Amino acid sequence: MSKSQRIAYACGACGVRVPKWVGQCPDCGEWGSMEETAAPPRQSGGAGIGSAVPSARRPAKPAMRIGTVSAAQAASLPTGIGEFDRVMGGGLVPGGVTLISGEPGVGKSTLLLEVAHRFGEAGYGKALVATGEESAAQVRRRADRTGCLSEELYLAAETDLGAVLGHVEDVKPSLLILDSVQTVIAPDTDGVPGGVTQVKAVASAITAEAKSRNMAVILVGHVTKDGGIAGPRALEHLVDTVVHFEGDRHSMLRLLRGVKNRFGPADEVGCFEMTEDGIVSLADPSGLFLDDAPTEPTPGTCVTVTMEGRRAVPVEVQALLGKSVKDGAIPRHTVSGLDQARLNMVLAVLTRRSGMRLLDREVYATTIGGIRVREPASDLALALALVSAEQEIAVSADLVAIGEVSLTGQVRRTVNADRRISEAARLGFKTAIVPKGSVAERHRGIEVVEVETINDAKQAAARTWARRG
Repeated sequence: MSKSQRIAYACGACGVRVPKWVGQCPDCGEWGSMEETAAPPRQSGGAGIGSAVPSARRPAKPAMRIGTVSAAQAASLPTGIGEFDRVMGGGLVPGGVTLISGEPGVGKSTLLLEVAHRFGEAGYGKALVATGEESAAQVRRRADRTGCLSEELYLAAETDLGAVLGHVEDVKPSLLILDSVQTVIAPDTDGVPGGVTQVKAVASAITAEAKSRNMAVILVGHVTKDGGIAGPRALEHLVDTVVHFEGDRHSMLRLLRGVKNRFGPADEVGCFEMTEDGIVSLADPSGLFLDDAPTEPTPGTCVTVTMEGRRAVPVEVQALLGKSVKDGAIPRHTVSGLDQARLNMVLAVLTRRSGMRLLDREVYATTIGGIRVREPASDLALALALVSAEQEIAVSADLVAIGEVSLTGQVRRTVNADRRISEAARLGFKTAIVPKGSVAERHRGIEVVEVETINDAKQAAARTWARRG
């Protein structure tokens, strides 16, 4: 084997190259991700060993003063799908490349077919959907079901990069959707389909085409068993926007979560509902995360207000306490939609600081509507739900609790407290228990109770329920 044909190994997660195979990537720590690939030939000369300094050449376009550069070409084009446009920073940007990932069956293809349909109907130009996972007939059946039959929408079932670029040349679309980037093969590039070399080559070619044609591009990416985007992490650096489409397939709720966005906020979240006729935007999803009001108050529930991107969303937390386990046995602590570590910490704080015996009991905690709450601001609501379940006393249905619980039993401040309280007041809640010093403005229609410790919060909740019960 000649020196120019040496074999190297590249990590499928981060793309780092090593001269020989290893079980764990030395850069990102991923196990079993090293794949065989051809090493690039060494170049002699230049400033250092194995490197060459390129000679200067005249650029195609001269550098321009920043004041003379027009920003009109990078203006967002709204698709009319409110929650999608919210996450994208106003819509699709010509020449921008977006990477969307999600678990199989979550609804990525259905959402993007709706985007392509709305894009064409809005008069922005043609939209081309190139699919390597389905036939054109299968996509047509989905379009019939969801009502996405636009005259400006074109379909192509291709797995060859050259053929995809050929369709782009013929159709001249203003929007290209590639579903998915791992299924497309670059014939002139080494590596297996979906591997590091192939994915980078396909993404680089599509990105270059998008910039040269001023064409918006959406790439669909597979996810690993851990929920990350499959393929090299360099793929996320090549694109302008990275979003995750997530949701439980047993629930109607879907969330489009922004991770990276060069054209808008990177922490925005869009809410959708999966129906038989397609995916529908939810401009006000608050009702999905609150249980239907029972005829009698039920112990073990408390409402908090969490931040999903820049949106304040009330979420009901429910807790159920089982029997105590025998000495030496490990009690079962089960969560759904909450952080297991936060539950264990709150149980320890209530046991140590409030004199409650909870660590030896079976504990079950969940959220309503399938939403996942990970921020510490839900600690106080979880604690009050546990206290309510242990004492068999229901918390008032018009009370919300917001705050992080520390190991010392203190209730710590949270960000965006005023925005959370305003949203609770808008939805008709009458009392908000919050950390002391976290409120900067006055709120009408809701009583704000500031507390310093978890015991203060317990007393405030008990007084509120006693007064209204």
